[in-house]
Amino acid sequence: MDSRLNAFLERAETVLARLEPLLPAPRPQIDWNLCLAARWQRDGRSGYLLPLEVSLDMRLSDLIGVDQQREQLGRNTRQFLDGMPANHALLWGSRGTGKSSLVRALLAEHAEAGLRLIEIERDHLADLPRVVEQLSKLPQRFVLFCDDLSFEAGEGDYRVLKSVLDGSLEQAPDNVLLYATSNRRHLVPEKQSDNENWKMVDGELHPNEAVEDKIALSDRFGLWLSFYPFSQDHYLNVVEHWIGQLASTAGLNWQRDEALDILAVRWATGRGNRNGRCAYQFARYWVGLQLLEQKR
Repeated sequence: MDSRLNAFLERAETVLARLEPLLPAPRPQIDWNLCLAARWQRDGRSGYLLPLEVSLDMRLSDLIGVDQQREQLGRNTRQFLDGMPANHALLWGSRGTGKSSLVRALLAEHAEAGLRLIEIERDHLADLPRVVEQLSKLPQRFVLFCDDLSFEAGEGDYRVLKSVLDGSLEQAPDNVLLYATSNRRHLVPEKQSDNENWKMVDGELHPNEAVEDKIALSDRFGLWLSFYPFSQDHYLNVVEHWIGQLASTAGLNWQRDEALDILAVRWATGRGNRNGRCAYQFARYWVGLQLLEQKR
């Protein structure tokens, strides 16, 4: 009897040794008093929150020319932090115009007040109920942040997001809110064919069901903020701001002039972009070049 029991235990230990590498590793609890941000990480059929080390050097004052968007999202965030009703927000528009930077700047502004940021990828949105469940009992206020949210034609995932927003987040604890950025206002491609098959009902023009279905997704966000392409003056003002910031840190004396503006415009033209990201990249290039020449 003992020999058979020992043989069974040995076989069980062998099986467990083979299975152990397949099991998810235990995850330590996050100390949200110290951790300001995390990313939802998919792990097989489950997932976990991965703590992130974040930089708080992006400030609201660094966002030039988006005063209205900054004020509206800032007010919505303050309502959220104070336990007042607040809306999920969709920041949509041209790339590089400050959508993601605005969300990160709000974290820097309100981290001491208990604001925390959770990054979640579009492909993991179906896990939102799991994420919300982990956050619901915590005293901090969490913004779930989905960057570059969009869906291609034929994808059905956007219906999952609609049901999640309706069935999960809107009934979630009041310490969870969703902010998303997108290059598309309605998050899905809009085609000329969408305008076909509209119906006239009692003298009013009504879109077909496919169009209604697409528009209904963005309607789940109570706050829409639009970000538009930069004019040349706007772009150059952002260049001036970032050169001023970088030059001040490096102890570089400089002055804006026509030659500098021409260089900045050429930089943007060469990249086909005239936006905040391009302005920041040019500022780093130009300040670095001036510092390098000083060493010669």
